[in-house]
Amino acid sequence: MQVSPSLAARSLAPAVMPPRADSDDASAVTLLQELLEQAIALRSSDLHFEPYEERYRVRFRIDGVLQERMALPLALRERLVARIKVLARLDISERRLPQDGRIKFSMGPERMVDLRVSTLPTLFGEKVVIRVLDATHVGLDMEALGYPAGDQALLEEAIARPHGMVLVTGPTGSGKTLSLYSCLRRLNQPGVNIASVEDPCEIPLPGINQVNVHEKAGLTYASALRAFLRQDPDILMVGEIRDLETADMALKAAQTGHLVLSTLHTNDAPSAITRLRHMGVAAYHLAASLSLISAQRLVRRLCEQCRQPVTLTPEQILAAGFPPEAVDGPRVAYRPVGCPACSSGYRGRTGIFQVMPVSDAMRSQMLADASLMALEQQAASEGLRSLRQAGLDKVLQGITSLEEVLAATHA
Repeated sequence: MQVSPSLAARSLAPAVMPPRADSDDASAVTLLQELLEQAIALRSSDLHFEPYEERYRVRFRIDGVLQERMALPLALRERLVARIKVLARLDISERRLPQDGRIKFSMGPERMVDLRVSTLPTLFGEKVVIRVLDATHVGLDMEALGYPAGDQALLEEAIARPHGMVLVTGPTGSGKTLSLYSCLRRLNQPGVNIASVEDPCEIPLPGINQVNVHEKAGLTYASALRAFLRQDPDILMVGEIRDLETADMALKAAQTGHLVLSTLHTNDAPSAITRLRHMGVAAYHLAASLSLISAQRLVRRLCEQCRQPVTLTPEQILAAGFPPEAVDGPRVAYRPVGCPACSSGYRGRTGIFQVMPVSDAMRSQMLADASLMALEQQAASEGLRSLRQAGLDKVLQGITSLEEVLAATHA
């Protein structure tokens, strides 16, 4: 959905809403409707309703950055929270404990948007965060996520195999789940049985058996995996490997004729191996199961309507992390400016990727229980580039700015 320049400019400017005589339940309903519609139109990922002693702040997270939208009268605080709880089917009277719920929000007769609600009791009232899960704005094609052609080919080759494990790594909010969804979308065919377990499922995928973790009821990642293996699966997706039990079951499934996709929190691709070893996973399980590891980050895209060219000197290019042999003089990049279409100089986000196929030589390093440094050296000898170097390519292509890449990666 495209946002008109006037709406974008108006919506991103912080506003103070004065107290009104009709600040009752009806005005809270109307205000919440307007805020949700505006957040969805601006492609916000989250809305924050934050109570403080003398103010009630509303912020939108747009392209990964929190931006203050407005300050509301304190009198609306409890009414807004109550309205959100009603829509999310939460306990209105419970204000001492966190609660989680979901809302199906209508943006028209043919468009429903999933909202995930989280409440948290704070010193001055309940803070509410609403996660927007708008499938219409999510590109589940690998091209839309920003995979370079070479990296995309490696990933497609790995998921085309009938068994093995593909891991996507990165910090929270780096787009790991979307990358897995893009893989599942490629693999989702009538003759294939696919099951996924997530905490929680973010986007419904037709044709895929999606399961939410429910730890209070005893439904964990590991117990879901056990159940999946009795359901004649071909492909399994595990939202996150958090513990040894889940890791062991996922790796053994990958060794017994299943393709397994999952995520892990590590800084880069080689460190995923040492992370699993530190969990207690046996080296021979890793060597027998891992097919490919992909690390990633998200950076903001420059607005094509207002970006301006800048010249990077050889010194700046070297300092940013380019190898000396790649520096042959000044290079042209772009910087953010800001215009009515984007406000901040950026519009949307793209991924930067480090895709590492697991070679026989890397498997030998695993079996030898090699250090992280040795794994990194082996990967580099096979042509693996750092996330910083992958990001710098997108800087020179004019897709993002040097500042974005430097902030998202380490040299």
